[in-house]
Amino acid sequence: MKIATFNVNSLRKRLPLVLDWLEKHKPDVLCLQETKVQDADFPALALASSGYHITFRGMKGYNGVAVLSLTPPEAVFYGLDDGGEPDEFRLIRAVIQGIPIVNTYIPQGFEIDSPKYQYKLAWFKRLRAYFDKHLSPAKPAIWCGDMNVAPRPMDVHGPEKHLKHVCYHEDARKAYADTVAWGFVDVFVKLYPDRQQYTFWDYRQPSSLDANKGWRIDHILATPPLAEQCVKADVDIEPRRAKDPSDHTFLWAEFNL
Repeated sequence: MKIATFNVNSLRKRLPLVLDWLEKHKPDVLCLQETKVQDADFPALALASSGYHITFRGMKGYNGVAVLSLTPPEAVFYGLDDGGEPDEFRLIRAVIQGIPIVNTYIPQGFEIDSPKYQYKLAWFKRLRAYFDKHLSPAKPAIWCGDMNVAPRPMDVHGPEKHLKHVCYHEDARKAYADTVAWGFVDVFVKLYPDRQQYTFWDYRQPSSLDANKGWRIDHILATPPLAEQCVKADVDIEPRRAKDPSDHTFLWAEFNL
C-alpha cells in the first residue's frame, strides 16, 4: 500500500498538478490538506475521472481536507468528537482496506503570543485523546498530514533563528512529541534517521527552494505493527519546481502489506 500526503494550498488552483501526480505515481491513498474550497465547489468530478474515490470536507478560502483512494473507504469520520470545536475542515479519519487513516491539517498557530497558538497546543492534546478513543497502538493505523511542526533541529534550516516560530517553538515540538508518543512512528525517520529532507519551502522567499531553506513539517506516521512493514518513503521535490506550485510537496510511504 502506497500512502501519500500533500498540502495542496488551494486544490482548484493546483488541480492539474494533483491529477498529474496521481497518474504518474498511482498511490493507493492520497491525503490532501488546505484544499481551500467549500464542499459545493469541490472539484469532485474532475478528481473522480482519475479513478479515485474522494472524501472531503472544506470551507471557503481556508483549511479543508480530502482523502483520495483507489478503493472506497469502508467508513469515514470528520473532525474531533470531544464536545469542543470539531474542526471538521482539519481532520478526516477514513478506514481503507481495513486500516484507519487519520488525515490532519494541524493549526499553524500564527504567533507565539496569539490565542491561535494556544489553540494549536490544545489541538494536539485533543488529538491524542482522539487516538485513545478510536485507535490502538497495537493495531495498524496511519496518521499523516501537515503537522505544522518541525520536530528536530535538522528538520528546519537555521533552527537557531526559529526558536520563537510557531512551527519550531519548544512548546509546539513538545506538544507534537507527546501526541506521537501515544504510539506512532515517523516512518521517514525510521528508514532514514540521518537524512535531512524538507517538505516545505516558503515561496514568499523566491530563492528558498534553490537554497534549500525549508522545513520538514509534513509527516507520515504509523503504529508499530504497520511501521515495521514500511519499506520505502520519500519526498518528491519536482512538483515544488512546477509552474505555480504549492509551497509544500508530496511525501509518500510504501507498506508491504
